[in-house]
Amino acid sequence: MTEQAKLKDLLEFPCQLSYKVMGYAKPELPELILAVIQRHAPGDYSPTVRPSGKGTYHAVSVTITATSIEQVDILYKELGEIDIVRMVL
Repeated sequence: MTEQAKLKDLLEFPCQLSYKVMGYAKPELPELILAVIQRHAPGDYSPTVRPSGKGTYHAVSVTITATSIEQVDILYKELGEIDIVRMVL
C-alpha cells in the first residue's frame, strides 16, 4: 500500500490539517509559506513562528482546511521547494 493511499484512508475530507515548515530564520519565511498556501487553500491564516534554540531556524505552523489528498500532496511538494525551507512536516 502506498503512503498516499494510507493517508487518504486515514483522512476524511474536508478536515483540519496542520503544516509545520522549518526553514532558515529569515523575515520572509512566513510570507513565502503563506503565498504557497493561499494558491491552493485560500483563507485567512495566522501562522505561529517559533525560533530554534540557537535562532538559526524558524518553525512556522499553519492549519488549513484540506479538501483533498491531492491538495495535501501539492502543498507538501511546493512548500518543500521554497529555497529557504529545510523540512515540511
